[in-house]
Amino acid sequence: MAHPKSRISKQRRNKRRTHYKAEAPTLSTCSNCGAAVEYHRVCPECGYYRGKLAIEKAVNA
Repeated sequence: MAHPKSRISKQRRNKRRTHYKAEAPTLSTCSNCGAAVEYHRVCPECGYYRGKLAIEKAVNA
């Protein structure tokens, strides 16, 4: 099995991990209703995806 020859310091470990960070998701506008939508996701407002109805949304009246 792999076994480290010496201990890696906290500073060296943290320098390597500086690139591991969360990024804000890329948003686009829905072509049907204009709401902000993540790429490759169904619109949460109207239920459309790529110009077609993907899920039927209940109308609150």
